Amino acid sequence: MSEASESKTFTARNLALLRRLRDWKVRFFVATVAVLMTGLILSSCATSPTGRKQLAFLPDDQVNEMGAAAFDEMKTKTPVSRDAKANAYVKCIAADITAALGDPQGWEVIVFENADANAFALPGKKIGVHTGMLKVAKTPSQLAAVMGHEVGHVTGRHSNERLSEAQLVQGGTFIASALFKNKESKTYAITMAALGIGAQFGLVLPHSRTQESEADIIGLELMAKAGFDPRQSVDLWKNMAEAGGGQPPEFMSTHPSHGTRIENLSGNMAGPLAIYENSGKRSGCKL
Repeated sequence: MSEASESKTFTARNLALLRRLRDWKVRFFVATVAVLMTGLILSSCATSPTGRKQLAFLPDDQVNEMGAAAFDEMKTKTPVSRDAKANAYVKCIAADITAALGDPQGWEVIVFENADANAFALPGKKIGVHTGMLKVAKTPSQLAAVMGHEVGHVTGRHSNERLSEAQLVQGGTFIASALFKNKESKTYAITMAALGIGAQFGLVLPHSRTQESEADIIGLELMAKAGFDPRQSVDLWKNMAEAGGGQPPEFMSTHPSHGTRIENLSGNMAGPLAIYENSGKRSGCKL
């Protein structure tokens, strides 16, 4: 092959490579812009109790139904505690927290026989507390910190936000996938994997940690209004750190580290503490 022919071949190959690279970049750029623009448009749909803009566009009635259905399913799979004293104790604190919320009616509160130190609240006015949590939350105020936090997730519409984000990610992934003609190519596999990782570490996990911190702040105010000492929320998370062992790196977790959480609570303590001290209200719940 002559030098001229080799030069033409080399040029043609490089032009083809550049076109493939250009096409890949265009697809990736369009997919990224579509996801980001959708997120920016929808992110102004709602505002959380702390004033944070959030993506929460699903009907609340639908989310409440989903929460109630999940709670009913849990009751069929996890034994319900028959300990009258523990049930009365947990329901007493739940009543004080929801009264402080200004919405005390219609909450279903269940104590589950489970050794895990866990509690949760779901849309549809559902609260669950594991018996294992009663060993870590050693005082009424510490358990109130847990329940205030969990109710904070509900009032913050965090379930709606997570479901909405999941739909956004799914829609962005669908758009990106549709831009590729050859779904068997390595470029397609790499792009879809990159989008998945980017969504997980750039959107889902950071937002989950934001929601956890926000629920802590909402919970602090709720427990203070209900007559529980907000300072004991810090003691609770010290207990959780001792009971929970090691944690994954924070950027890989759905929750802030125990240290971050304690720092966040301490930094937002002044307002709730003033409410607690000035109101003179004290809860009468006892185990």
